[in-house]
Amino acid sequence: MAEYAVLMEPEGRIYVVEVIDEMVKHKGLGVFNTATLLKDSAIGDEVLIGQKYLRILPPRLPELISGMARRAQTISSKDAGAFITKLGIGSGDTVLEAGLGSGGLSMHLARVLGSSGHLVTAEPRNEHAKIGLLNLQRVSECFAEFPKHTHLEGMVEDVVPDLNLDAIILDMPVHSPAISACAPKLNYGGRLACYAPTTSQLEACWKSCEEAGLVVEWAGELIERQWGTTSKGGMRPVNGPFGHTAFLLFAQKR
Repeated sequence: MAEYAVLMEPEGRIYVVEVIDEMVKHKGLGVFNTATLLKDSAIGDEVLIGQKYLRILPPRLPELISGMARRAQTISSKDAGAFITKLGIGSGDTVLEAGLGSGGLSMHLARVLGSSGHLVTAEPRNEHAKIGLLNLQRVSECFAEFPKHTHLEGMVEDVVPDLNLDAIILDMPVHSPAISACAPKLNYGGRLACYAPTTSQLEACWKSCEEAGLVVEWAGELIERQWGTTSKGGMRPVNGPFGHTAFLLFAQKR
């Protein structure tokens, strides 16, 4: 059973490292033995790595998300929260997510499903799945509870699990075949969500959900805007883009 530690630079950058008794190269930090480095340290302590002092933090979800391995673009915490709340996901549920990508959304889902839930992921690209499964393996060791996990290789419409599903989340270039194949597996009252980068994809999702007998409850975008304090007092928006990421759609089986 692996053990992981979270290290944070003074500027806020997060590293998630495996605690192992051998010299290993850690990207951005160098080569060192994590077991020796952290042997007499506790949460909240500082450790010196090269010329950097890093603080040891508990491995909670925000830190694990910040320090996760990445390849495919991940679904943001803003959108992950919307999926969880609007789909009504909680302990004991069976949830299908396609595609897995780097596993950012899966990490949020695993946190709320708990040990009584079942997370099913599907991903056709092995190079993405390798990273996503690594991130899920990390959180499985860091969370007190972790759901049953089933991973399927391939396009979800070709590998639809023979399960009764409480929720389905689809993040893919073309949603319609997946909606048609997966909607029949939804429990009555269960919900399906789509993550669509363009309005044309969003419209196609809407039509496909209706053709599959689902009722579209909500479609649109979530905008996030960060604020901060100013040197002369008061607050203002932080410089940077508005937080549009993609269009979301939610539909229910009634």
